Amino acid sequence: MTPNEPSQPLPGNGAEPTANPAPVPIWLVLVFGALVYWCQLYLSAHAGGFSPVVYTPYASSEEVAAANPQDPGARKRAMGREVFEKTCYLCHQLNGLGKEGIAPPLVGSEWVLAPHGDRIARIALNGLTGPITVKGQEWNLTMVAWRDNYSDEQIAAVLTYIRTKLGDNKASDIDAALVKAARAEPHPGPETTDELLKIPVQ
Repeated sequence: MTPNEPSQPLPGNGAEPTANPAPVPIWLVLVFGALVYWCQLYLSAHAGGFSPVVYTPYASSEEVAAANPQDPGARKRAMGREVFEKTCYLCHQLNGLGKEGIAPPLVGSEWVLAPHGDRIARIALNGLTGPITVKGQEWNLTMVAWRDNYSDEQIAAVLTYIRTKLGDNKASDIDAALVKAARAEPHPGPETTDELLKIPVQ
C-alpha cells in the first residue's frame, strides 16, 4: 500500500459520507408544547406573580398579608375607605379637599378633627343644613342624612377613615357605640351649626 492510497475503501461511488437533516417527529413537538404549557400553568399557580414578598405556601401578596399579624383597626379603616369611595367622595372628592359650591373640605376641618366625635357623628347620621364655617370659610349648603343607608359600624368606620387616613388628618378613631348612642337620640331633620356647638367636644 502506497502512502497516497486510502486505508479503507470509500462507500458507494467513492463520494465522501454526508449527514442530511432529518425532520423532527411530530410527537416530540407535541410533547414539548405540552411541557411548556404545563410549566406556564405551574408558574401561574405557584410563582406569586414573581413578587419578592410572596413565598411558599402562599400564592399572592394578599395571602401573605392576611397570614401576618394585622393592625386591629385595619379592617375598620378598610371598611371606612370603601364607604367613603362609594358615597362621600362624590361631594368631598377622593382627596377630601372638598369642592367649591358643593361641599367643604374634610382634611384639616375643625369639625372632623374635634377631640370627641359626637358632632361629626351627628352630621353623618342626621345631615346638616344652613351656614357653617370650616377652616375660616363659610359654607351654606345642605348635606343629606346617611342614618338609613349605613349601619353604626359602617358610619363609625368611614368617620375613622376620614379622621385618621384622609390627607394628613390625625385624630382618634370613632367607636360604633358612639354612633349608636347618637342614633338613639331623636332629631327631626338635619343638624344646624347652633345645635352642634351645644355638644361638648371633650
